[in-house]
Amino acid sequence: MDKNNALRAGALAAGTTLMMLLMSSPALALTRDDGDDPGPGLSVIQTLGLYVFLPLVLFAVIAGLVMVLDKSRAKKDTTSSNINVKPGAGAKA
Repeated sequence: MDKNNALRAGALAAGTTLMMLLMSSPALALTRDDGDDPGPGLSVIQTLGLYVFLPLVLFAVIAGLVMVLDKSRAKKDTTSSNINVKPGAGAKA
């Protein structure tokens, strides 16, 4: 029973992959579509700046703002920070 299910799942995955490959073949066409007006291409530096450096800078700015504007350090823990424990004090039962 498990062999049949595995065979069915494999056939479904292979069929789905084959259909996706066949349907995506026009994406590799060399002819332009009607109304297609591509702009100038990006250089390597522009591409790296747009897709690598800009996200890293945005992440650093957001993380820095979160750390600077974090108010949780200003609050004191009133339950444990002001408990004074004397060494050697024994509890009497």
